[in-house]
Amino acid sequence: MPTKTILSPAQRAAIFDPPADRAIIERLYTLGPDDLAQVARRRRGANRIGYAVQLCYLRHPGRGLLTGENVPDTMLALLADQIGCATDDFTGYAMRPTTLREHRAEIEALLGLRAFARMDVRAMLALGSEIATSTDRGEAIVTGMVDRLRADRIALPAASTLERLALIVRTRARKAAHADLIRDCSAEQEAALEHLIASDDHDRTRLGWIREWPEAPSAANLKGIVERLDTVRDIGIVADRARRIHAARYAVIARTAGIATAQHLRRLERPRRLAMLIASMIEIEAALTDAALVMVEKMVGGLFRRADRTRADRLLGQARMLKDTARFHVRLGHLLLDARASGRDAFRAIDAKLGWDQLERSIRFAEDITRSTGDGLEEVVERYPAVRRFAPTFLAAFTFRTARSGDPLLGAIEVLRAMYRDSRSVLPKRVPTSFIKPRWRKVVQPSEGTIDRRAYEIAVIVHLRERLGSGSIWVDGSRAYRTLDDYQLPVPTFEAMRANGNLRVAVPTDFPEWYEERRTLLTRRMTEVELAAAAGELVDVTIERGQLLISPIRRSPSDDADALKAQLYAMLPRVRITDLLVEVAAWSGFADRFVHARSGAPASDPSALMGAILADATNLGLGRMAESSRGLTLPRLRWTAEWHVRDETYLSALAAIIDCHTAHPLAAVWGPGDTSSSDGQFFRAGGQGEARADRNARYGTEPGVLFYTHVTDRFTPFHTKVIAANAGEAAHVLDGLLDHESELVIREHATDTAGGVDHVFGLCHLLGFRFAPRIRDLNERRLYGLSALNSWPTLRPLVSGPVNVRAIEENWGETLRLAASIRAGTVSASVMLRKLAGFPRQNPVARSLREIGRVERTLFMLDWFDDPEQRRRTGSILNKGEARNALARAVFFNRLGELRDRTFENQRHRASGLTLVTAAVTLWNTVYLDRAVRHLRGSGVEVPDELLAHVAPLGWEHVGLTGDYLWSEIDKPRERFRPLRLHQQSQNA
Repeated sequence: MPTKTILSPAQRAAIFDPPADRAIIERLYTLGPDDLAQVARRRRGANRIGYAVQLCYLRHPGRGLLTGENVPDTMLALLADQIGCATDDFTGYAMRPTTLREHRAEIEALLGLRAFARMDVRAMLALGSEIATSTDRGEAIVTGMVDRLRADRIALPAASTLERLALIVRTRARKAAHADLIRDCSAEQEAALEHLIASDDHDRTRLGWIREWPEAPSAANLKGIVERLDTVRDIGIVADRARRIHAARYAVIARTAGIATAQHLRRLERPRRLAMLIASMIEIEAALTDAALVMVEKMVGGLFRRADRTRADRLLGQARMLKDTARFHVRLGHLLLDARASGRDAFRAIDAKLGWDQLERSIRFAEDITRSTGDGLEEVVERYPAVRRFAPTFLAAFTFRTARSGDPLLGAIEVLRAMYRDSRSVLPKRVPTSFIKPRWRKVVQPSEGTIDRRAYEIAVIVHLRERLGSGSIWVDGSRAYRTLDDYQLPVPTFEAMRANGNLRVAVPTDFPEWYEERRTLLTRRMTEVELAAAAGELVDVTIERGQLLISPIRRSPSDDADALKAQLYAMLPRVRITDLLVEVAAWSGFADRFVHARSGAPASDPSALMGAILADATNLGLGRMAESSRGLTLPRLRWTAEWHVRDETYLSALAAIIDCHTAHPLAAVWGPGDTSSSDGQFFRAGGQGEARADRNARYGTEPGVLFYTHVTDRFTPFHTKVIAANAGEAAHVLDGLLDHESELVIREHATDTAGGVDHVFGLCHLLGFRFAPRIRDLNERRLYGLSALNSWPTLRPLVSGPVNVRAIEENWGETLRLAASIRAGTVSASVMLRKLAGFPRQNPVARSLREIGRVERTLFMLDWFDDPEQRRRTGSILNKGEARNALARAVFFNRLGELRDRTFENQRHRASGLTLVTAAVTLWNTVYLDRAVRHLRGSGVEVPDELLAHVAPLGWEHVGLTGDYLWSEIDKPRERFRPLRLHQQSQNA
């Protein structure tokens, strides 16, 4: 039976073996004069090179040379060159085991090392136990032990020794965490937890029912979520129980509990089973709470959309009647004027020619038309029955809190709760109304002293939704709807970081210094652009009579580039998508990033892993992938997807591909790698996915979602997320710049018009990114100044006014705290921007951020005016993102790209799989395009980089995306590159 290990072969080699990189080998194993003197004391060449190898091994990685071990050729060559012998001499070393031991003992004494002893075991167990409290990763535990041994000048024992110790401490840490979680759990709670995983007569469990909550927004589904929530709450597991153990250790237990089935849980020993159930209840309670609140938010939003459609339909229906009414009143007017001119009785004329009944009907219709407020709230109130179906359930299920004492909105919620609880249909005589906005007040209080009950109930729900979105009201047990302050760094922590200069923001922390710097820069740039505009020296930009006109960038002819692209792609070998993924995995190691949710080990079934990834990327799903793959079964795919495929493993795997592509020499032809763009790509939703999707008129009438993806100037996508089709894209711009795991250092980022808002300009400036969007309505945007505006007469018509410096200065500290919190990762930029936008009155920090953004947008617009290269660069990177979208559309082919996933998690996995596969195709194309270019240049064909820059590595005609998926080469990765299709090149020539 094989010995149980905690490290994968790759992890073991990284810790215990010499490095393979030549540069690192030269840095670590270049011998000094004293080393060479020691080596020279050996008489035979074999002993000299063997002694040198032992010397280097004991320095790094810190262990002795094993009998019969293969030493890296690069290392041997370097040492042989230094000591003046042949690498073949090493084969004659240590023919006598005594020589190996004697040399090792001598070198250990020389380096001040001692051998690992029994007394060190206890120290390693203590250290490992400390590390294991916060992680399940064997690599982290063993690495911590190795680092301590190296620091204490102790030679490393065999890898298996430290692995056994790591297994011991990890097992102890797991058992201790389980015991802490279940401590004080009552017999009733334990019985309730055990009941969750007991099967009924139909082999169904309560746990399965709780986990499968509906996501489509409806009153019935909200009741279903609340029913599940009540079941979880009745068990009485408080969230604070999770704080008994390290947060990272709890996260491992909770993640594993979320994957494990009831059948799997039943097979576990009691402490572990109960601990996982407790963690599962804590996580599910928070998830159900947030799911219910999101559902209510969607239902209220749908209420307004349906009201808008009702209003539009009503106006269309009234259009003809309005025309008839207008004609009637024209006849009435002529009749009255004739009666006045002729002196006849107007009343008799009306009675004879028009009729008083028809006049009354016309007046009533005109009154109905003119009585409408124009904001559509009457139509919203008409949909009261839809609100009444979910409002009682919603308000009764949650506890709402606010920092404001005696908040009238909370008082109104209590009034409605009491009314719903008592089954009354009449409001009390006195109800809170001060929270109602003016636009709602005329609907809720149509006349003095009266309140429209239906309008009041809807107003309470609508105002509550807005306050929840801003964070000024929060919900007990929620993680997505917390107080705004909870998302940010604690004030003492922020102040300490600010004092130590550790905020990691890109601006001076002192406001006067920042203000003087921006004022000087803005004044200088305004003066420079003013002089150029007055002299008519701006390229393709004119400012005349206060009107801005920017000519579009003219695309240069690209016939030569198109011909080169066709020639190069004709040379690329044809490849199945399965083989492409296998080759890219061998180059980048991305498959090793899909580690087990509990143990951290790479996937043991690479075929199933690749199949699960491709099932996401192509929109096939696991079932269809099992049918289309030879040798892959649905259970294998499901198990691998559940335990290895997660958001964080997708992100890490994508980073491996991006870093591999960035390091490739050809990638530099397409850009410096420090510029990026982001854009949303719409995918329709159908089937079960249609119910939770949203509509956006920009993409037609069908529901769907957006895959919002960040792409580098080298065509590689490095971050993606799923957002609602009707969500603003601007809030998500910074998420991808901050949350990717690759080694990219992005300095400039571009978006289309949708992302170009002042708050994003402000945050990008604070965090060190240059924001360069392509703004379609630039002539409608205004400039702002930090000094007197009279010095720039040409630009003055484009200037709205001065920046509100006081708003920035008064909130400078809180604005820095916001930026530092986003940089530290305590909250995402998209969450904070949505929260700030949701305040009923503009939040002071939002106001400060807007004013900072106005300064930065003004500087950007000035650059846009006088720098045609900036306009060209922004347009180029956006075009690269759009070109990548075409590849994504081709890969995501199944069901014509229609999403039918019921859960948001599955939709995220679809987006992540698609992004990873498009990145893999980009890397594969780059490698083989480089080989094709080198072949042409070696044949005497000139291939200038200027033309090569227009050949995008996004082609897919040579990639077999459909058909049966074969994984025959996964166990025997290709050692050599595929041959180019040179016969195709000859035919084309």
